[in-house]
Amino acid sequence: MPRTTKTITFSLPREMADWVEEVVKREGCSRSALLREALYRYKEENEWQQLLRYGEQRTREQNDQP
Repeated sequence: MPRTTKTITFSLPREMADWVEEVVKREGCSRSALLREALYRYKEENEWQQLLRYGEQRTREQNDQP
């Protein structure tokens, strides 16, 4: 059965990596779980911002029409 996840590697500044380690210890989760949640929230926020920009653009277009 094919794997449903993909492993990626990336670098963090030492201070941020230390913070990640503190959070996973405090929260009792894995680094993967923490970073997955952070990326999910980033993605959701990005999609929300795109939707807001689209709505603002449509509102401007409608206001410009006679």
